[in-house]
Amino acid sequence: MAIDFTAPVNSNTNANKAATGSKTQVDYQSFLKLLMAQMKNQDPTKPMESTEYVAQLATFSQVEQSVQMNARLDQILQSSALAQADALIGRNITSADGKTSGTVTEVRLAKDGVTAVLADGKTVAVVAGVKVKAAA
Repeated sequence: MAIDFTAPVNSNTNANKAATGSKTQVDYQSFLKLLMAQMKNQDPTKPMESTEYVAQLATFSQVEQSVQMNARLDQILQSSALAQADALIGRNITSADGKTSGTVTEVRLAKDGVTAVLADGKTVAVVAGVKVKAAA
């Protein structure tokens, strides 16, 4: 069983957006740098109240937990996709347009989704409308 597991299955998840370093999204490191810059550049005659720091630290903690949770959810999604892809091997599959069919010998997981490789070397994108049957 050869599986090409090169990229996340669904590139639209928030975890993937955070992992790719989107410039429009504030991540863990950016938030820490922003907080440190704010502390360094505050007016000494009007320092921030301790309650404001506590609120910012609570926000910082929430950001950290969200990043960690998104990473774990992405791992769960990838594991689930891998398990589902493994179940296709040895089954007969027919493409959504009905033009390509055969027995699945290999499954590839890529950024754009799952692709089944048939015994004759043809590939079928596993999308809505694909028919999967038990091997004869």
